[in-house]
Amino acid sequence: MSRLRACIIGTGSYLPARVLSNAELAARLDTSDEWIIERTGIRQRHIAADGEFTSDLGTAAALNALDSAGLAPADIDLIIVATATPDQTFPAVATVIQHKLGMTHGVAFDVGAVCSGFLYALSVADALLTSGAYRTALVIGAETFSRLLDWEDRTTCVLFGDGAGAVVLRAQASPGLSSDTGILATRLHSDGRYNDLLHVDGGPGSTGTTGKLRMKGREVFRHAVTNLAAVMTETLGAADLAPADVRWVIPHQANLRILEGTAKKLGLPIDRVVVTVDRHANTSAASVPLALDTAVRDGRIAPGDILLLEAMGGGFTWGAAAVRW
Repeated sequence: MSRLRACIIGTGSYLPARVLSNAELAARLDTSDEWIIERTGIRQRHIAADGEFTSDLGTAAALNALDSAGLAPADIDLIIVATATPDQTFPAVATVIQHKLGMTHGVAFDVGAVCSGFLYALSVADALLTSGAYRTALVIGAETFSRLLDWEDRTTCVLFGDGAGAVVLRAQASPGLSSDTGILATRLHSDGRYNDLLHVDGGPGSTGTTGKLRMKGREVFRHAVTNLAAVMTETLGAADLAPADVRWVIPHQANLRILEGTAKKLGLPIDRVVVTVDRHANTSAASVPLALDTAVRDGRIAPGDILLLEAMGGGFTWGAAAVRW
């Protein structure tokens, strides 16, 4: 039966110019380049400049994605931004980006699911495009996570950085088979029992402050490997695919050990996992589209490839998407 599929027709990304190396952190914290690399795989992270906001990063990534798709802002009728670090409490970052793109049409809104945010936003866009309500969407993950960090806490501040990634999606008629191009299946989950394992200790409705990121890393690691392997298997099943069909896993770039553990549980070699965490650390909702754009632009991803996108973040929230390129 013929149906609409949401197809990725363009990708883009942006990283701030300022690079913060492990060596710079080691000069002011009780840590070392070797310690950080061994435990996380991270070598550096990018930090937004003073006066450079999440909307600026997201706009730059969006423009790159539009250029990749050969489209202009006028062609977009839906913008969804995944972020945990908005410029302001409100309005939505998506509306700020809409304005910066020169748009006065369409609809724009934010999705908040922290590191899983891009997968959540992608799933929402998929549903809206395949319903026929919209034709072309920008889905953006953008974060200035450096502004949530306690720079005295070596267990968290070494892990995160700033950045943005974006994709352009277009609804296209397809036969409705697993051989279709586009998003084949998405699956999302959450479990609020684990709030205290990964959270920010403030907010406008509680402390009236932004707060700082707090994490119990060992517990998060354990849940991440189990939950991600399960949702990846679930998503492949929903798309009538098997792990052997996957050409590339595009994961949330949190920690190299998590990427290795998840790949092992799925029975996939690490060389089929796109790894960019060494270059930009954990950029929360931006990390999946950043990794995707990297692999598209360096030529690894080819037409017909099955991609498996996945992420887990605070909440806990987690999800995955199966995509045929």
